[in-house]
Amino acid sequence: MADKIRVAVVGAGGRMGREVVKLALQDQELELVAAVSRSEVGMDAGGMVGLAPAGVLVTEDLESALASSGAEVMVDFTTPQFAYKHTLLAIQHGVRPVMGTTGFTPEQIEELDKQCKLHGIGGLIAPNFSIGVILMMRFAAQAAKYFPHLEIIEYHGDHKLDAPSGTAVKTAEMIAEQRQELRQGNPHEEETIEGSRGGYYQGFRIHSVRLPGVFAQQEVVFGDYGQSLKIRHDSYERAGYMPGVKIGIQKVMERTGMVYGFEHFID
Repeated sequence: MADKIRVAVVGAGGRMGREVVKLALQDQELELVAAVSRSEVGMDAGGMVGLAPAGVLVTEDLESALASSGAEVMVDFTTPQFAYKHTLLAIQHGVRPVMGTTGFTPEQIEELDKQCKLHGIGGLIAPNFSIGVILMMRFAAQAAKYFPHLEIIEYHGDHKLDAPSGTAVKTAEMIAEQRQELRQGNPHEEETIEGSRGGYYQGFRIHSVRLPGVFAQQEVVFGDYGQSLKIRHDSYERAGYMPGVKIGIQKVMERTGMVYGFEHFID
């Protein structure tokens, strides 16, 4: 068997981070070598997720963890506030970043790509790791060639920090690549309540729903004369993202430069 890929998990105490810790501990092709979190400091990472002791203690010092653990890949599910800083730090230590955190600007992505190439390593920024979501985005982009009138509606829990979601933004970008800008709706329409028509992107609208009890759903609704088409994806639990996370970990070992979008790793 080939050597295991050595993985550091940042945001290990969070809901997504805990799933990544489980993945790294239970998958025979991966090895957990560091767990970084502002909570659960000093706790064994295995015990933190209900597994046998792993011999890896949770620390809050990311730089020290990257420098001392021998990690080859850093998986980060923290917050947009820290994402860019964490990514730069990983690259500087020669550790390949796999970022599930959204909020990067195009300028930041361009700079991170330069830094990855300078250090001869690969990286990934993925708004979503669900294979089903990638298919939904691809199908929506294909449909937009024939149904240029559309709107995106995304649903998340009320604790989500960004709106629209990174997945919705990535979907919109992929659609825009296949569709000329077309301003939809009545040219004389007027919002009597500000924002009621949603966020404007390349002529179409994005709507963000935030409610307790909701996990993650997105639908793209297309309309044409006498017909409509809806392409929808529903996520029910975080474990569903882990097959994609593993693919991301493996693929960045083969790449040089920063890749934006998990869809580039799916044939």
